[in-house]
Amino acid sequence: MISFPDSDPLIEFSYPLRSRYGETDKMGVVYHGHFLNYFEVARTEMIRSYGITYKDMEDDGIMLPVIDAELSFKNPVQYDEPVHIKVLIYDKPGIRLITYYKVISQSTQKECVLGKVTLCFMSAESRRPIRAPQFFLDKMNQAIFK
Repeated sequence: MISFPDSDPLIEFSYPLRSRYGETDKMGVVYHGHFLNYFEVARTEMIRSYGITYKDMEDDGIMLPVIDAELSFKNPVQYDEPVHIKVLIYDKPGIRLITYYKVISQSTQKECVLGKVTLCFMSAESRRPIRAPQFFLDKMNQAIFK
């Protein structure tokens, strides 16, 4: 079971998405493996909303690989069902960026999937962990103190 922190998140970002036919199984529900892709799309768009792209970070020699992922399934997401993917960040990143997720059905408002993904800032050259770049922290602070 995924345990969310008891405090309010520093950042909460919501991304709308509609499940697609090719993501469903024979039962007409989204196959469990697709939720990590949903999380990545929402996380990428959250970072883009700060004015940062993954491409820019990679061009600067910074990678952000996933080092741990957890999912907990509550209710199925049906084919063509609109959902919101909520990305929540509770702690400022150091070497790791820890992100939490809630997939919420727009029609029922029920939580469908909960998730936690831990990423690590990494030097593309050395392939070693590094601290979060200052420009990333600055943009994150701007989002927190809007």
